[in-house]
Amino acid sequence: MNFPFSYLGRSGLSGQTLSFAPNLAREPVAFDAALRRPQRFREAMSALHEVVVSDLRFKKRDKAAYEAWKEAESGRVRAVRSDALQQAKADVLARHGAAVPADLEKQFSQACKAYWGARQSYATHLREHDMDLWRKLMPCDPVITVADDVVFFECFSADESSYGCLTVNREDGFGASPQLQLGTTNVDYSWDLYNHFQGLRSYRETRFRLDPAGFDVATHGHADYREEKIDLPQGWLRGFMQLQAAMALPMRRATLTREAVYSLLVWLKRHKARTSPRALRFEQAPGQPLALVLEPWEQRIPVHGGAAEGDWGESVRIWGRQRLLALARLLPLVERLDVYLLGTGYPSFWVAHMGEMRLTLGLSGWTANDWTHGSSLDVLAPPVAPAPYEIETIAAYLQLHRSAKFADIDAAGARSPGATAAALNRLAGTGQVIHDLAAGVYRWRQIMARALGEAELGPENEEVVASREIVRLGRVALESRVAAPGGGMIYVGKAESKPVELLIDADGRIKRGRCLCGHFRKAGLRMGPCRHLLALRTLALNPAPAETAARDWYNRLRAQAERKGGA
Repeated sequence: MNFPFSYLGRSGLSGQTLSFAPNLAREPVAFDAALRRPQRFREAMSALHEVVVSDLRFKKRDKAAYEAWKEAESGRVRAVRSDALQQAKADVLARHGAAVPADLEKQFSQACKAYWGARQSYATHLREHDMDLWRKLMPCDPVITVADDVVFFECFSADESSYGCLTVNREDGFGASPQLQLGTTNVDYSWDLYNHFQGLRSYRETRFRLDPAGFDVATHGHADYREEKIDLPQGWLRGFMQLQAAMALPMRRATLTREAVYSLLVWLKRHKARTSPRALRFEQAPGQPLALVLEPWEQRIPVHGGAAEGDWGESVRIWGRQRLLALARLLPLVERLDVYLLGTGYPSFWVAHMGEMRLTLGLSGWTANDWTHGSSLDVLAPPVAPAPYEIETIAAYLQLHRSAKFADIDAAGARSPGATAAALNRLAGTGQVIHDLAAGVYRWRQIMARALGEAELGPENEEVVASREIVRLGRVALESRVAAPGGGMIYVGKAESKPVELLIDADGRIKRGRCLCGHFRKAGLRMGPCRHLLALRTLALNPAPAETAARDWYNRLRAQAERKGGA
């Protein structure tokens, strides 16, 4: 997927003005205002930078000596490659006019996987040995959105398992802006710009400028004008879709104090787990304060002054806790930290409140299970299909108002219970809407200049497609349904002659399942449910129970928004 990026000049610090060059291939966006607290902004942007460059994937040993030996063999390698090229040409000519192979798509997928694997390996090598060149090959420049009440910055980490969003209130964080045009754009970003951030001081005024000059001048032929076509992997865009799918699911919220977060980060910094498990556990015992437990040491950190919503009933475990060290630089600024939990092994969202700013850190279930490849959270939600006119109505409403609370959107567009939540999920999946967890609102934000479709995001989940075929052919049967002890319903049946068990919780979400197919035995639910579980759910929730599940999901989302002041 090639996307155009056009810039006039480069972002940088000119005098006391921090100027960003916007992407001229997108809608015009302008903002120019003085930073009220430059030092606080510096620390927040630096923390966001730590998210961008973080990569906690397993790293193999340095093989520089081996590579040097291979370089000495370059003559022989060139000869081998030349022979292989000639042989490949001969094979192509020999197959001229032959029928298209039946496994062409499979071969193409394997070739793409090999290509992106080699590209990632090369990017890792550059990041370790040539940081400047690595930055030039980053998949996409940061995304900045100027809204009527906030300015926010979004990014993904290098290992694509962490998402960062820094939100700054316009009224408290900036002065008046004589130039203002709302919208979303990419900005030119460089290591020099990051170094300029470190020079911001509270004793001298600094202006933040999203420079609109490039939209008003004849840029072609200009000495500072440049165009770039970035080859984005499909996973980068799918990451935003899965992220929003996770945000749209009902969650538990826990509030942590700065002291508890400090204790957590200090322990992680000073200790390294040698054995499994390596989870971070949230425990809420009746009559006891919320506690964080670090495995395998069973180190307990009580959260005095914190809070947890509702009766949890069971502890929640999350993995990939080393990624939380990106919050260390923010600790002097943090007033409180809200954690939104989907459940054990699912993604989590950490929102650091810092007065006029807040940083949202979205973590996938664990580091290796990144947002772009390992998650299929969109198929865990209730299978509600909103009508096209409902999606169009809600999109038009958000385009007009730029941001709105869940209840206001619901009153403006939905015609049936749950349709509002499903339509917002669809708009988020196409890159047009973002859910601001802390503010309790949905915002119009187009991650690209147009709505994303199958060409950008790739085809629909193959397990979902296969499950529809199973249902259409009548190869699924529901044998029993019973109420689960902890809430929800347990469904037992068969799909394609395979015994299937499915637990759908009170949120209308697939929580647990059991199947004998290869997909489930390999990945369980962490890569999304298999076709047999989806087929049984379709049968179990269709038609009337599906409406009930959608209504429950809708009511819980609305109640969650009301608790955050969203209604």
